[in-house]
Amino acid sequence: MLWIKAWHIIFMVTWFAGLFYLPRLFVYHAMSSDETSNARFKIMERKLFYGIMTPGAVLTIAFGLWLWLGYGFTGGWLHAKVSLVVLLVLYHLYCGKLVRDFAHDRNQHGHVFYRWLNEAPVLALIAIIILVEVKPF
Repeated sequence: MLWIKAWHIIFMVTWFAGLFYLPRLFVYHAMSSDETSNARFKIMERKLFYGIMTPGAVLTIAFGLWLWLGYGFTGGWLHAKVSLVVLLVLYHLYCGKLVRDFAHDRNQHGHVFYRWLNEAPVLALIAIIILVEVKPF
């Protein structure tokens, strides 16, 4: 099971790298005005979302479920963690919507919105790590 835990952590780091970086790309994309930059950001956002983030998310969840089934974890901390993971999945899907909006030149937000959006996964990561390691309840 330690190998499963290792892969879970590896893919979680991969997923979070994308969750941290994609909104930062949105900040720069929202600030760009020339077609060359816009085209470059569209490619970067698409490759990050579909090539790194989404596989990272799927494999994080798959290995997490495997751990859950293998160890039989229980407790309030796990329910809280799973709730946060569900919120992260919703955040991930919202980022995918934003990738598609930018791809079709339908961005509705300024760079300040994306700077704030970038903070959500940080808070989730802190809470998840505390829940898993401290198991406060």
